[in-house]
Amino acid sequence: MTIDQPATRPANPRFSSGPCAKPPVFSLDKLSGAALGRSHRAKIGKDKLKAAIETTREVLGVPADYRIGIVPASDTGAVEMAMWSLLGARPATMVAWESFGAGWVTDAVKQLKIEAEVKTAEYGQIVDFAEVDFNTDVVFTWNGTTSGVRVPNGDLIPADREGLTICDATSAAFAQDLPWDKLDVTTFSWQKVMGGEAAHGMLILSPRAVERLENYTPAWPLPKIFRLTKRGKLIEGIFVGETINTPSMLAVEDYLLALDWAQAIGGLPTLMARADANAQAIFDFCAERDWIDNLAEDPATRSNTSVCLKFTDDRITDGAAFAKAVAKRLEAEGVALDIGAYRDAPAGLRIWCGATVETADIEAMLPWLDWAFHAEIDAQAQAA
Repeated sequence: MTIDQPATRPANPRFSSGPCAKPPVFSLDKLSGAALGRSHRAKIGKDKLKAAIETTREVLGVPADYRIGIVPASDTGAVEMAMWSLLGARPATMVAWESFGAGWVTDAVKQLKIEAEVKTAEYGQIVDFAEVDFNTDVVFTWNGTTSGVRVPNGDLIPADREGLTICDATSAAFAQDLPWDKLDVTTFSWQKVMGGEAAHGMLILSPRAVERLENYTPAWPLPKIFRLTKRGKLIEGIFVGETINTPSMLAVEDYLLALDWAQAIGGLPTLMARADANAQAIFDFCAERDWIDNLAEDPATRSNTSVCLKFTDDRITDGAAFAKAVAKRLEAEGVALDIGAYRDAPAGLRIWCGATVETADIEAMLPWLDWAFHAEIDAQAQAA
């Protein structure tokens, strides 16, 4: 069934899951106040870095006694820093249901070689947190960026746990309600929900995590960029803007712009509502069609940022080739860029719905997805 191309196109066709769409107010001239050519340790540089930390605290509602630091190597660097610095003090539980969580399992078990129980679930599903022993240190992603499956809430994480919770929240922060009292280490990068530039990570530590850092020395040597303590005390400078290595002051300015935009539109509640609206538009689209569905099997665990979809039509003979062809058609028309599924994930599409994306652009793109699907089905039939 051939259908006509839609008349309306998205104003912004950028639906990449990282780096993600810039905030709607973004323009390069708004970064003119960046401290370019200045030392990040000069007062102007440290003031901007500290502002990034403190505004992050305000927008996310991070408790006053939690430390927030800017660290190198994006979210990956922040997670690795936490694992290398904190794991090994007690048994651990590694929890994974998509590729990035699986990567943390590999690092803990094969690189650090710690005593760990590994709990995994297939793409589209999630590990049952009721079966996780939180008296161990637990490492998990809050939102599976490559599977579109998220933790629905923190209810199953006990407040009186003995272990630490180390949470990769990179595609959840600023779009989902993170229960800070249940999280001891939280990491994310600027490039996701806030549409910032890559290479910078955020590390948020609870008082319990700080206590572990100051009273535990790992059995393995720590690279310089992973060191959070000196002579048994937390390096406080990291958490007031004295970064471990040289940050991009242009990227810092870009992040500050995004934070200012977030505050101007109403803060975290508005950011979450924008992501919810974006994702719901896709959920509604899928509910009305029998050839596409959400990869997340349980509606309660469906991500509102990295929405992952699968084609379910019996006429599709090669799922991977079909999904790539649909994504290619959409990119060629300039209506949806970079929406192919992650390389390790099941064949399908991944559409970023974070707060910087406009719902009107999602709604304008979806009829084109309808068109591309039917065009590719027709092409497949003609080739048979």
